[in-house]
Amino acid sequence: MKQALDIEAFYHVFRDISTAVHSSTNVEEILDLVVWKATETLGAKGAILRILNLETDQLELSAAHGLGERYLSKGVVSSHKVITDICLRNQVIVIDDVLKDPRIQYPNEAWAEGIRLVLDLPLSIGDRIAGILRIYFPETRELLKEELDFMVTIAQTCSCAIDKARLIEKQQAKYNNLALRTEKLSALGRMAAGIAHEINNPLAGVLLYGSNLLKKVPAKGPLRESLDVIIQETIRCKTIVQDLLEFSRERQPKKTRANINDIIRKTVNILQNEFRLNRIELTQDLPDNLPKTLIDENQMEQVFINILLNAVEAIQENGKIRVESRTDLARKRIVVEIEDNGCGLSPEQLEQIFEPFFSTKPNGTGLGLAVSYGIIKNHQGDMEVSSQPENGSRFTITIPIC
Repeated sequence: MKQALDIEAFYHVFRDISTAVHSSTNVEEILDLVVWKATETLGAKGAILRILNLETDQLELSAAHGLGERYLSKGVVSSHKVITDICLRNQVIVIDDVLKDPRIQYPNEAWAEGIRLVLDLPLSIGDRIAGILRIYFPETRELLKEELDFMVTIAQTCSCAIDKARLIEKQQAKYNNLALRTEKLSALGRMAAGIAHEINNPLAGVLLYGSNLLKKVPAKGPLRESLDVIIQETIRCKTIVQDLLEFSRERQPKKTRANINDIIRKTVNILQNEFRLNRIELTQDLPDNLPKTLIDENQMEQVFINILLNAVEAIQENGKIRVESRTDLARKRIVVEIEDNGCGLSPEQLEQIFEPFFSTKPNGTGLGLAVSYGIIKNHQGDMEVSSQPENGSRFTITIPIC
């Protein structure tokens, strides 16, 4: 004989679970509520909720109600049959033979627990299985279609809670990683400033004495060649130290109203010889109606020089560089794109491109783009890069219109 369906009780359960999903960020609290209400509403013996671990492909226990510790202590479900059935069917499964059905991983323990009927409801997010809600009954009975439909709705709501929790965890992990990187960069900046100041004076002394000795030795010979090497390497060290100081200072920009196109043209003129020597074709799309904005002209020139020199080195010779500027009125931003058809970057390199001391060049300091990125951020702007190996790179700089 079919039992009467308590529509009002079902409604209150659904309301309570939906409210919890939308108002709570504690997923464990929501899952505990689901197994408790499912057991209570269906008059079941108990219920458990297992979430599929994406790394191990095991259904790990996340919430339980009404079952003994002896049965629950069995832990994760690794039965291939259970997981495969859930993934293939993605629909409600009623198991009425607890002892013989292969989807019951511990049949004897289930029977001893007083379980005679099992209802499996997949928790799906799109076309992916996120877990399973399993409800246990102390006797075999016919489940009403309305009961099954209600539990499917609860399972879908529960899936939303799991998806929300995973999204929060992912964002939290990103935030923690960003906070850690920020702290490391701050500490690195302080350390870099200290080291740079300590070694700057000795380097100046080496360079001075080396230059004086160079004037006193014969024009040809091994001694002069050695001194040339010492002087060149000392100059290189001073350049690295200077870059370290620039990186650690975090100078605030001295902003004046200026046209970014004028700075780009000036930068191109400075590097004209580099383009000519490497036989690089440069195209410019710089509209005359670009509005002026508040920027530090010297710092912006430094940014464009760094990016263009990187493009030259990525191409080496016989390549193309395109420089374009435009106004994004919807976002109230000026956009500058610098694109080359050089060697490009791998996904791993892209992730580290703005990190200090990361360089794809054998003799690079890895500070040019880190400094440039900091300058753009100090202008309340943003810098992004897109690239693929052997398909060139595109740097996109956005600066607010003030």
